[in-house]
Amino acid sequence: MFTDSHCHLAFPELKAELPAIRQAMAEAQVSRALCICTTLEEFPEVHALATGYDNFWATAGVHPDNEGVTEPTLAELVRLGSLPKVVGIGETGLDYYRLGERTVADMAWQRERFRTHIRAARQLDKPLVIHTRSASVDTLAILREEGEDGSAGSAGGVFHCFTETAEVARAALDLGFYISFSGILTFKNAQDLRDVAGFVPLDRLLIETDSPYLAPVPYRGKTNNPSYVPFVARQLAELKSLPIEQIAQLTSQNFDRLFKGIKP
Repeated sequence: MFTDSHCHLAFPELKAELPAIRQAMAEAQVSRALCICTTLEEFPEVHALATGYDNFWATAGVHPDNEGVTEPTLAELVRLGSLPKVVGIGETGLDYYRLGERTVADMAWQRERFRTHIRAARQLDKPLVIHTRSASVDTLAILREEGEDGSAGSAGGVFHCFTETAEVARAALDLGFYISFSGILTFKNAQDLRDVAGFVPLDRLLIETDSPYLAPVPYRGKTNNPSYVPFVARQLAELKSLPIEQIAQLTSQNFDRLFKGIKP
């Protein structure tokens, strides 16, 4: 029924609890999950989850915030992205939130890494899973420069765990991207984000946990897991004045459309 479009089940705090999490998912009617890769070092574990369970899939990529890890090449991302049950490239994008004493100019390595992921996604014809934080202007600019404008040949993808403004959401939608909302949507202080979710078209919405982070109300502050994604769907259902079952169906259909080749 529900699909968690973004979770990190290979992270230690979730991997150790996988049997209990899978049981909780079944009880909550969360039938599928996309396991997201954040480093090349982590990829074998992420891929093992996808190949080991019929309702898990994987991505291949290096998170923009990760330093001191193996840098992805185009050839390596294409190789990993071609493996069975790897359905997307990422998590990738830009993150200027923790610049510290560095400047935006110092983050050229991050922008180049992002471009490498975009080129791999286009070569594979698989969607991008995009993370952007305090960097939306550059994120959108690079997507446009690399030809990601929704036209033929574009990889497309999703802006995951969306927390940006309405203007950024409109720009992402104009480029053909989907918008995914996490448990943040349920937070008391997130009215601006709920306003954004309110205008995102039903055929471009995804839901996610980004677990183990960002557990929704009423579990805020606890370790998140995919069984909590219905709370995100419930919030969207209230915003859209629709039954939660319809939100579950629509977001799962959108997931299937974006991540081509996935079977319900």
